[in-house]
Amino acid sequence: MEQGLIHIYCGNGKGKTTACLGLTIRCAGHGNKVLFVQFLKSRPTGELNSLELLPNIEVFRGKETKKFTFQMTLEEKQEVLREHEQLFTRIKTKLTQENVQLLVLDEIIGACNTGVFDENQLLDFLKTKPQRLEVVLSGRDPSPELLELADYVSEICKRKHPFDKGIPARSGIEK
Repeated sequence: MEQGLIHIYCGNGKGKTTACLGLTIRCAGHGNKVLFVQFLKSRPTGELNSLELLPNIEVFRGKETKKFTFQMTLEEKQEVLREHEQLFTRIKTKLTQENVQLLVLDEIIGACNTGVFDENQLLDFLKTKPQRLEVVLSGRDPSPELLELADYVSEICKRKHPFDKGIPARSGIEK
């Protein structure tokens, strides 16, 4: 990859993280180093168990939170913001130390939209990222600025979802 591009997987449908994982596996399968980072997600999942089995993939995650951002107090949101800033510093350090070809920032758009990550910091990073670094962002409702910077934008649209019928997330399918 001579020129790393920027991807966005967005929309209200199920499958944004799954798309990120597919590209992660494809890239690592070609012998490339992948850094897969999750924002706003900290519970154990089957896909992360699988990623641990594959070479060339490293996973970073934030600390586990017991609440959704809309349930958090301002103080709790500020704490998550600080944790995400530390996580992003760790990401940038890793990129200077290793030759990472693909960086996945899963749910970073949601973190920006809920005030637990500064979108300006993300925009600055994307404008100055290493030339060969491919970057994937996911989450609902990307800003016009993010859409403008992206080379790929794929929107995943929900038509139906079992949750609408009261069926909770099932192990191995939604989590």
